[in-house]
Amino acid sequence: MGGAQIRSMLLWVLLFLAAYAYLADGVFPEEVRQLRDEAREMFYHAFNGYMDHAFPLDELRPLSCAGEDTLGGYALTLIDSLDTLALLGDRQRFATSVEWLGKNIRFDINKTVSVFETTIRVLGGLLSAHLIASDYATGMRVPSYDNQLLNLAEDLARRLLPAFDTPTGIPFGSVNLLHGVDKHESKITSTAGGGTLTLEFGVLSRLTNDPIFEQVTKNAVRGLWARRSKLNLVGAHINVFTGEWTQKDAGIGTSIDSFYEYLLKAYLLFGDEEYLYIFQEAYAAAMHYLYHDPWYVEVNMDSAAIVWPLFNSLQAFWPGLQVLAGDINPAIRTHAAFLSVWRRYGFTPEGFNLASLSVQHGQKSYPLRPELIESTYWLYKATRDPRYLDAGRDMIASLQYGTRCPCGYCHISDVEHHKQEDHMESFFLAETVKYLWLLFDLAVGPDNLVENGPYKYVFSTEGHLLPATPQISLAREHCLYYGAYCRSGDLRQTYFVPESEKDKKEPNDTKFYDSWTKRDTYSSDYTTFEPRAVSGSIKGFCPGLNHGQKFGLLYAHLIDERRDYETNQVQQKESTTVQSHSVLVLRSQSSEHLVPEYGSDRNDSQTPQSDSTP
Repeated sequence: MGGAQIRSMLLWVLLFLAAYAYLADGVFPEEVRQLRDEAREMFYHAFNGYMDHAFPLDELRPLSCAGEDTLGGYALTLIDSLDTLALLGDRQRFATSVEWLGKNIRFDINKTVSVFETTIRVLGGLLSAHLIASDYATGMRVPSYDNQLLNLAEDLARRLLPAFDTPTGIPFGSVNLLHGVDKHESKITSTAGGGTLTLEFGVLSRLTNDPIFEQVTKNAVRGLWARRSKLNLVGAHINVFTGEWTQKDAGIGTSIDSFYEYLLKAYLLFGDEEYLYIFQEAYAAAMHYLYHDPWYVEVNMDSAAIVWPLFNSLQAFWPGLQVLAGDINPAIRTHAAFLSVWRRYGFTPEGFNLASLSVQHGQKSYPLRPELIESTYWLYKATRDPRYLDAGRDMIASLQYGTRCPCGYCHISDVEHHKQEDHMESFFLAETVKYLWLLFDLAVGPDNLVENGPYKYVFSTEGHLLPATPQISLAREHCLYYGAYCRSGDLRQTYFVPESEKDKKEPNDTKFYDSWTKRDTYSSDYTTFEPRAVSGSIKGFCPGLNHGQKFGLLYAHLIDERRDYETNQVQQKESTTVQSHSVLVLRSQSSEHLVPEYGSDRNDSQTPQSDSTP
């Protein structure tokens, strides 16, 4: 980076510090209630607009008050909105929607769909609604409900499975719901597309007692991680047949973002240490090579040379993820930097160039994204700092003033001129207004499923509520964890606790997080976060082994695997591990291939602070 660019970045740091020091008039208790009610009204303005003018098409066109099919033609926005209806306590509309979907939606259709988008929006929406509608403890039990949404979810997931039939285990980006993968389908997919499927498929495995869904998505994560660089960085796009990276830009935003997110959340929801280990290694690398306090850049995955000094809007989820990991201090600084971009334009553009201090050409839009709002919610939950209520108030004002349309909320095609576009993504109802409502409801004194419900919840990357019930969180094949749910031959659930272990604490009750950031007031007593194993809680593992040896995590040398694909196809289907031919097993956590420890001379301020907290 040249001198001029460095000066520009320093100037922008000063602007960031000014934004960090910014104190609004303050949000008073009565105003907090009004803002919560306003967020609720925003949801219903958009939801009613969709139901009145677009349903049962996928999405609403809020300017023209019409509908359009954008994903598969199966009432996408309604499916994506189900758990928001439940969260708001709208029993009537939730029950009516669940009943309609159970009777009218089918997936045996000749449609080619995105595996990633279909998983996070449709599969996740169906599973979340099923878990709410079928459980009396949620207070939203639908009397007539008989697992219709679960049956739909299983049918949909089985139609997505052909996408995973590749030599690397990394799935194709698209699949036809009736005919499988087209022979002309692209072999290039994104890291996020291949690595952001574990939560939904894992929950489905536990609910159906069929391990195949969890196995294929875990293999996909292993396939990506096996092909990381020696810096423990992953690129943006990869060939699912050869394992060759076709775009080697490493970052935390576009095409990669939720890969990191699902590593940590899969551990939090399922208690699987392999995900925790990969997350710790990947996170350490990201903080070492990508973090230029308070911003994040994109670098070449092999050399760590800066490729783009760019903030893109999808990076804004990162401070929220850091809260879940207990790394609070850099999350606070980065959120303030990202918020300064929002306050400059009223929204976050898809790309903002840190060298020129201007909106990146061709990335001027704001498609109602939730990521910055999501991080605002998590930071307020962790700290109770009123500055995050100020931020939420500004966000509501921007959305109401700039994006509200006759029948819903519009995309902004240019954040500099606030030009509206006739489109409303389903995630506006699944995430954007959901996180706004949760933020202010938390400040009022929460009374909702997430804060006061019967379970702790992990939010999917689409904002869907996935509960940490014993059936989901403790179930392991062959009762791997003490105290796990075990399935008998007739599929009835039984709670298994060995006699010798009845007086012991359940091993999944890890101190890696503290009640998932459920604290009343901000505390500065965070301790240093040291990536560590919590081994010894799983049967059959020798505590003396490091994680790489336990889990057999490998480096896959780049080769052409297509020759062996045809001859090994039968074995591939039977195997639950990534197929690779030339590998280097990690020798130890101090291996030269791993990232240096925190606290290096380059960034002493990066030492993560542990909130011990999904």
